[in-house]
Amino acid sequence: MAHSKQTRRVQHRSGTSIRRALRREVPSTVGLLVDAEDFAAMRHYRTFTFDDHSVYLRQVEGLLRTLAAQGTHTTVALFDPEDYAEFCVEAGIDPDDRTSRSRFTAEIAAAGATVAYAGQPLDTLIPLLVSRAVRRATWEYATMLLAGLGDCADCGQDIGRAAFDRASHLLGRLLDAAGPGTHHVVCSTPTDDDQLLAVLHTSRDTDGPARLASSEGAEFATVLAVGVALETQGGVVLRTTAPGAPDRVHGWRLDRGSLVPLTAGAVFSAYCTDADTGEPVSPESGVEYCAGFDLGADEPEAHR
Repeated sequence: MAHSKQTRRVQHRSGTSIRRALRREVPSTVGLLVDAEDFAAMRHYRTFTFDDHSVYLRQVEGLLRTLAAQGTHTTVALFDPEDYAEFCVEAGIDPDDRTSRSRFTAEIAAAGATVAYAGQPLDTLIPLLVSRAVRRATWEYATMLLAGLGDCADCGQDIGRAAFDRASHLLGRLLDAAGPGTHHVVCSTPTDDDQLLAVLHTSRDTDGPARLASSEGAEFATVLAVGVALETQGGVVLRTTAPGAPDRVHGWRLDRGSLVPLTAGAVFSAYCTDADTGEPVSPESGVEYCAGFDLGADEPEAHR
């Protein structure tokens, strides 16, 4: 009998150790209400017990630190109350329930914008999370616009797909011609409802291709493709940083689905003018404002 009890205790301790080990390998996701307005919207639910946004943020940060100390990989997702309410209606679940919030958090972690927690303060994490959420929303909106263009009545070609292929080609040509250095590329494309903006960061060694995240490349190409397809008056700006040399800024304008190089004067004027007021802005020291370079004549024809 004593031997049997001892065996059970050993088995229990062993099982507990295994569960703890497994728990350390299970990732965690924390849904974060980043601003006071979203926090106030959630206070309408009885089961949401926080009543002060500052206290809530401190508690979230404490939770993140605890999870990190336990060796748990944790991601932070942007929790949007409006999206949450819609999610609950579509899923037929009660929004005033903790398990519903957990389920929604898991859903947005799988498909939405997230940031991996690596000990950074919330003051650093929140702007990055918001930026990623905006980028993702822009990408989804641009993708929807392209998908809604349908097929060409004359040739039957998918207009959105053709525009994306062309935009990808233009981006590849631009990065190839940019040469070595660290590149910051911005594409601005107006639509009837909004001004779409895409930002791309990449670097290139002297003898290698440009290195960039596939998601950033796809986002950038999608926004540029909207300008190509709609033939809007958008533009692209490239800023290159290289050791021992001043930063160089180049620019292009979208014209009937093509990127046309701007003159050095036009680049200077665009870069040194306040976009909101139209007032001149002092040029940066150590920056050269250069004409956009030719992207080559071998680009595919824009779909007309």
